[in-house]
Amino acid sequence: MKKILLMIVVMALVVFSSLAVVKTASAEEFKITGTITKIELAADGKSAVTVLKDSKSEVSVTITVTDELTLDKFKDKRIVEGDEIRTKYEKSGDTNTSKMFKKTAGC
Repeated sequence: MKKILLMIVVMALVVFSSLAVVKTASAEEFKITGTITKIELAADGKSAVTVLKDSKSEVSVTITVTDELTLDKFKDKRIVEGDEIRTKYEKSGDTNTSKMFKKTAGC
């Protein structure tokens, strides 16, 4: 009887630990490479909205950028309209939020 109870407890621990490790899929992540067609910095300087034209599908994608490093590059004009960008972004609801935003040529 004790062996059965022990096995049930061990199985329950395995199930609960595996559920704790599994990441919930609340947002989808995408990667694109494209040219910036528009950059709009927010008045407070804590975010920016960019529009990229995907180089493969020619579709325009609007992405919100919130990381300080990229925002500083916008302010310093190190990233400007017309630059080719490689980006990863999360799509949740109606907004696309940048996870990585870099020039393809380096920088």
